[in-house]
Order: sequence, then C-alpha cells, then structure tokens
Amino acid sequence: MSSFVIYPAIDIRGGKCVRLVQGDYARETVYNENPVEVARSWEAQGGSFIHLVDLDGAKAGHPVNDALIGEIARRVQVPVQVGGGLRTLADVERLLGLGVSRVIIGTAAIEDRAFTEAVLGTYGDKVAIGIDARNGFVATRGWLETSEVQAEVLAKELAAKGAETFIFTDISRDGMMQGPNVEAIRSLAQASGRTVIASGGVTVQDDLLKLAAYADQGIGGAIVGKALYTGSIDLAEAIAAISGGVN
Repeated sequence: MSSFVIYPAIDIRGGKCVRLVQGDYARETVYNENPVEVARSWEAQGGSFIHLVDLDGAKAGHPVNDALIGEIARRVQVPVQVGGGLRTLADVERLLGLGVSRVIIGTAAIEDRAFTEAVLGTYGDKVAIGIDARNGFVATRGWLETSEVQAEVLAKELAAKGAETFIFTDISRDGMMQGPNVEAIRSLAQASGRTVIASGGVTVQDDLLKLAAYADQGIGGAIVGKALYTGSIDLAEAIAAISGGVN
C-alpha cells in the first residue's frame, strides 16, 4: 500500500503565520498571530506531519525563528519538517536537536553541493531536498534568483548521493489557487526514483485526489497552505477522502 500524506503548511515571518503570493515578500497575508496554536489545530484535525517554513530564515540565509520552531515541535505529537535558510551543518544539527524530524535543504542544494552531500551522508532520511522550479529551472534564495540547473537533473544527482525525499514546488502555481502541476511532479518522481512531495497550487480537495492517484509512482504527499487558511480545503475531510481512495 502506497501512502499519501497531507502536510499542512505554516509559513513563519516575524513570529506570525503568514502566506506570500509566489514568494513575494511584499504580497503577504497574516493568517494567525500564533503559529503554535495553528500547528496544534492542524494536529487536532488529523494532520500527521506539519510543514514549517522559516521565511525570515530563507531571506536571511540562516534560521531565524528557531525558538518558535522548537516550541511547535514540543507542543505537537506529530513530526515536523522545517525549511528556510539552512546552510550549515550546525544549523541542521540545532534544528534536529530542537525536536524537528526532517530538515529541508533548498538553496544550498544548488549553491553548496559539498554541504548538501555532507548533510545527506550524515542524516539521510531526516533530510528532504526542496526543489523550487520556475519553468523547469531551480530557483534559489527564497525564489529571488533562478539558476541554470534543471530540476530533474538536480534530483537525479542528489538521489545518487542519498536523497530519499524531494519537495517540489512549481513557483508559477504557488499561492495562485490554480491546481498543482501533476505532470511535472510525476516526471520528477520518475527521474529521481524517489519520493516527491508536491507543493504549490493545491486548491481544492480534488487536486489532492489527483496527486494521490500517483502514490504508487512516487508522489508521496502534498503540502497545503493557502487552501486550508481560506477554507477551500477542510483538512479532516481531505484526509478521510485520501485514506478512502489510496490503495
């Protein structure tokens, strides 16, 4: 049986739970002043894994909201994964020491391959590689820059170095409520031979069912943010629908 996990997303900026449109820091909506309570709410609704993004960290190039992330990890019983500004082994060790179950390496996967390979070699399945793509090419530094590296090429290379999980974001879909780019996600899973978590564009429950249909082809879950906060997806209902549909 192939499993499909829904990851409710909490994007943290200035200590608050926010959402950006296409990674634009000037287009921010504050959804809640207390991210800890948001995390507890998602857990209470059946969430089995919480996705945290340190937006301040992504911009600064090092984790900023460590204390808050550690509090969330302590206050929920389910595992937590965190991305945003992880560039050193010390950063990774510190977050894992705070109770985080999985760290997400994004920009550094392009800009510091030695670091990325060292993290994969040391922590293995406690590491996910975040691949954020714009027109098939990897974007870095909180999406402020686009590299000349193709997403599928990067995924193949890092899978060979021990990466087990990729989080794939099609930036053009993120926060736009247009549905995920299913074909691109399937293609990355096939190219890498690893589990890919979809991120960006999930708008309605049917989007999740479409992705979950490919659970046996490596699409292992989806991160859902804006759709949960606007109410267009009900987390508990979506989890029930997925568990009834994935086999």
